[in-house]
Amino acid sequence: MVIDELLGMAWMTAITLNGRGRISHWDDTAAGLFGVGRLQAVGRPPASLLRLPREHRGAFEPGVFGHVWCGSCTLPRVDNGVLTEVGWWVYPIDADPGGHDTRVLALAADLRRLREEGPGIVAGDLPVTAPDAVARRVAGTRLLRVEPALATPAGPGTAPFAAPFTARLADLLPALDPGAAEKIALQVLGLGCPAVSLGLTVRLPIIPNAEGPAAPAPPRPAAPVRQAPQARSRQVAAAARTGRRRPARATRPAAPRTPGPARSDGWESRAMREPLAYLSEAGQQIGGTLDHLQAARKLAEVLVPRLADFAAVELLERVVADSAPPAAEVDEATQMRRVAVVHNDEHGRWDDLVPEGEALHLASGAPFVQAMRTGRPVHIPHVDSAQAAEIAASFGDRDLRPLFAGRALLIVPLIARGRVLGTFKLLRKADRPGFGDLDLAMVDELARRAALCIDNGRLYRREVQVAEELQHSMLPDDPPDVAGARVRYRYRPAEQAINVGGDWFDAIPLPGCRLGIVVGDVMGHGLTSAAIMGQMRTAVRTLAAEDMRPARLLRQLDGLARRLGEDYLATCLYAVYDPVERSCTLANAGHIPPVLVSAYGDSRILGVPSGVPIGVGGEAFETVEVAVEDGSQLVLCTDGLLERRDRDLDQGLELMRSRLAGATPDLDGTCDSLLDSLAAPTPADDIAIVAVGFDGIPKDDVAAWERLDPRPSTVPWIRAQVAARLTDWGLGTLTDTVELLVSELVTNALVHGAGTIGLRLIKGGTLLCEVYDDGADLPRLRHAEATDESGRGLQLVSHLAARWGTHRAEPGKVVWFEHLLPGMRPPP
Repeated sequence: MVIDELLGMAWMTAITLNGRGRISHWDDTAAGLFGVGRLQAVGRPPASLLRLPREHRGAFEPGVFGHVWCGSCTLPRVDNGVLTEVGWWVYPIDADPGGHDTRVLALAADLRRLREEGPGIVAGDLPVTAPDAVARRVAGTRLLRVEPALATPAGPGTAPFAAPFTARLADLLPALDPGAAEKIALQVLGLGCPAVSLGLTVRLPIIPNAEGPAAPAPPRPAAPVRQAPQARSRQVAAAARTGRRRPARATRPAAPRTPGPARSDGWESRAMREPLAYLSEAGQQIGGTLDHLQAARKLAEVLVPRLADFAAVELLERVVADSAPPAAEVDEATQMRRVAVVHNDEHGRWDDLVPEGEALHLASGAPFVQAMRTGRPVHIPHVDSAQAAEIAASFGDRDLRPLFAGRALLIVPLIARGRVLGTFKLLRKADRPGFGDLDLAMVDELARRAALCIDNGRLYRREVQVAEELQHSMLPDDPPDVAGARVRYRYRPAEQAINVGGDWFDAIPLPGCRLGIVVGDVMGHGLTSAAIMGQMRTAVRTLAAEDMRPARLLRQLDGLARRLGEDYLATCLYAVYDPVERSCTLANAGHIPPVLVSAYGDSRILGVPSGVPIGVGGEAFETVEVAVEDGSQLVLCTDGLLERRDRDLDQGLELMRSRLAGATPDLDGTCDSLLDSLAAPTPADDIAIVAVGFDGIPKDDVAAWERLDPRPSTVPWIRAQVAARLTDWGLGTLTDTVELLVSELVTNALVHGAGTIGLRLIKGGTLLCEVYDDGADLPRLRHAEATDESGRGLQLVSHLAARWGTHRAEPGKVVWFEHLLPGMRPPP
């Protein structure tokens, strides 16, 4: 059966994104489809407005994809949470058309409505009906499935189709002037028009026919003798719904059906459509990967056996290794590598002679070099013995003459963005016709698409490598060794390189033997997110050194992010563990809450207020303090560990809590167990885990003297107290130095401070001494001249102590120093 006419209509909306990935156009159809109005949508990134699956979010980020992406996903409506099945066609826009900052065009259609409520499609004179009980009794075709697809990308001869397509697109984008809409439409036409792939069941009457060529075809009977279903898939271009019905795509109207040879028009039309369908399917296979070597492999696979019996793809070495941009000029010194070989000869015939992965050095006169130099294919309809010997000489001492002799040879250069990437060569067996004009046109089209996909994959791989290197360089190497706590990290990057993102984590030693713990996730992916992550981590470390409470630190970080730009959006959880007080204070900025495991194995999700992400502003953060016992654990993570296609974030969090119940003190085992049981085999997002064991500092290793009288006699008295405690700890060898340092700090508090004075001595990884007073002014190190009578106290502290510093307290301030314990090496 030949369907000469295929018409259809679909409701569709067009959404545009600007260069920052924010929505710039949102119409009433989008509001009805997603349940959110224009005022709430414009200016926001799609990922923050719609619950897009993480594996699809990269397609909506400007500059990430160099080709069109189409697919479907189920999304909850923003207003009521009702699930909606949406088909997407997302196009990158290379330039700002007409002066408008449009970088991404996303077309969306309601697939459920198209499938279940009747698509309004007519195949020939048969209506396509919905798959319900009534439809099964209706004669005609029955719709089984609807999937987003792409029609064949248009070439230079698409002017007749470009005008109506531009007009329909302009109806969806009224904010753009006609010139801008035309430029966008031409880019869409070059990448592939939106279409839907339909799975149809067609009921065909089976009519007895007398044998013999002269028997005419009888007229259609009123009651067919037999009916048999025949499944058939077709692609229908999806037209935009703007308030009036338009046919999605129409082929040439059906000619009158008459018996005999007149029906050949249908077969001719089918023969003309077959190459276009092949190009469309082959282009989708080549462009379905972001790996440039895999795209080259797919190119060879789609060429054999449809267009050739042997296909080999050879790329420049610098393209394969991605060590530098492709060469502007090619000569005999250019190194190449064979990356794909596909043939339909007997197995193993050419595997040893033309192996994949082989480095190539081609002679200057070889046709391969000629094709790359001229940028035009080299076609030899019949390779004679002399030509075969000349070509085979380029491959060393192996006899490749049987591969070329007597066959048709076609060598096609791969050129993208004006630079040569390599070539691919095609061979046909001697018993097969040579390459005709249609074959050459199809090969040329595939070469153009493949070159662009290979170059996009190369550029994408380079960006991902830079993002990964930047990301890894900004993440901590080893957990810090602090008194009273143990820290372990686990980090696993996304398997799909497009999802390399801004997950970060850190453990920051703080004054007073405390430990700052942070986990965050920058919204978005790619190099920009990795760079923002590094800035966020640096900012948190800087603010943490000021010893701020967690809520105040997040407020400062939020203000900094808003000053830096609109793209600085991140979730963040910051916690501070005090091993002396055995408490943990936390504040949250839209991140996943942590799980606390008690010393007895009970696990619970901490009820930390969720807050808003960093960079949003407008709401205050809240600090929560939790008492923690020795032997307990705190586990923090990013959403890449918990969120998967088969479960949402809340389900993943509850699953993590149950996995942590009864966790052993082995933090490494805890982290590995979570990765093994919760992480996807190929994670779609980065995964970060931080596990902290709360051990506390023994009370006998802490000495404190509070509310000391602010008078000179206090200095010798506190020196004697410190000396006695050092003797009790077996640190008598440190007495002289520590007494001197204590005298300087207490004297400074008496002279330059205010209010009461306090001193605390902690024996942990080092000997820590803290002196408190109620004064607001922080002391500073200054240079004292030879005739000055004061100003040398902090110079002495800086010279004798391993480290020293100051920070504010509530109220007042703290001045502290650390002294190495016997046998310890000084810090680098």
